Amino acid sequence: MKKLSIVFLAALAMVACGNSYKAQNVTLSNPTDSINYVVGFITGNNVKANLFAEDSTDASIAVYIDALEEAYLSEEEEQNEIVKSGRQLGLAVRSFEEKGAGGNSAWTLNEELLFQGLVNGLFGDTAVMKADSGYMFLMQSYEKDNTPDEKAKLITSKCPKEAKSAKLESHLDSVNYALGLIQGSQIRISFMANQEGEAFEDMVEEFIENINSVMSGDLRKLQLKDNASYIGTSIRQQEPVGLLGMSGVETNFELIKQGIINGLYNYQEIIDIDVAKDYLNTTRKKAMEEERRAAQEKAEVENAAVKEEGEKFLAENATKPGVKVTPSGLQYKVIEQGKGPKPNATQTVEVHYEGTLIDGTVFDSSYERGESISFPLNGVIKGWTEGLQLMPVGSTYMLYIPYDLAYGERGAGASIPPYAALIFKVQLLGIK
Repeated sequence: MKKLSIVFLAALAMVACGNSYKAQNVTLSNPTDSINYVVGFITGNNVKANLFAEDSTDASIAVYIDALEEAYLSEEEEQNEIVKSGRQLGLAVRSFEEKGAGGNSAWTLNEELLFQGLVNGLFGDTAVMKADSGYMFLMQSYEKDNTPDEKAKLITSKCPKEAKSAKLESHLDSVNYALGLIQGSQIRISFMANQEGEAFEDMVEEFIENINSVMSGDLRKLQLKDNASYIGTSIRQQEPVGLLGMSGVETNFELIKQGIINGLYNYQEIIDIDVAKDYLNTTRKKAMEEERRAAQEKAEVENAAVKEEGEKFLAENATKPGVKVTPSGLQYKVIEQGKGPKPNATQTVEVHYEGTLIDGTVFDSSYERGESISFPLNGVIKGWTEGLQLMPVGSTYMLYIPYDLAYGERGAGASIPPYAALIFKVQLLGIK
């Protein structure tokens, strides 16, 4: 097998082929082409291992690629949660036909009881069994049930549309019913809790219709189409932000698709899978580092601007009537002078306050909450610790705080950027 370094792959002529879903060489003219192809090739290789280990026929691969293209080219919105949940549950039940109910080989599947439990759960019918009791029953049973009942036979069925009672004549009957009941209850809580009347009935009908469409379809094709649709939609959704989130790397669906096809056929003449994985890992790490560096440079520019604006504001503010400046750089202005005692740094104070950025944006206010706040004076920002010790109880001051006496170079949350000078209106209500 050829192991090529694909920082820039040599152009390879496209081989004409009657079936477009055949493994073939591709032209990779630049690094972006190489990234697209490798993403597809690795995806195809992974899909082959998971879905095509025992069936890599041309027909099954054609089904997969057809569904991939259909999902990618679709202009419809992504499937709603009810549709997806119905299809996924249907696929799960189909897999239980071979694996056993819930994936436990000791539990022979009875679709009639499982589906009736499901529908009863959707409608909140707990006459036969409650969901929490069913859950505990299953957990206890799963630990104990390890031997299949040789007399039990698989019972297949469509999902009914109405809630009704179910007769549970054996432990296995209860297992199947409980599995369905739990699923139905969870679906009801997750997607239907706020629905009533006709809207609720429509959602239940849509959910059941999608289950039954899976139950009556070709399981192999359904599994292939479900996986391919997910990948095709994912590729389309990445186009606005860049392939795999790498900004600047435009998606090329045709190269990704051929990479997937080559991966499904294990065609490693362009690059083998180990080299492809190493290349993609290296490329992603490099892209992440470049994005981190760019974000850091942008933040540094923004922080410098915030710092400069704060310094300019404080310099101008210091010249205004009534504003006093302490040796630390803290500025304050008396709005109302109280007559009570002044707190010291070890005491707990009760205050009302409003905090703003220098542009007037309010980021916090006890006045808006309608509730004062108490805190140890030595447990807050330096500007508050210093400023409140200047205030007699009953006072209201304006505090103009430089960034190094506020939240410094880090800022605080999403509201206070790094290097931000802050303004507080503080009313000292008491000392505790």
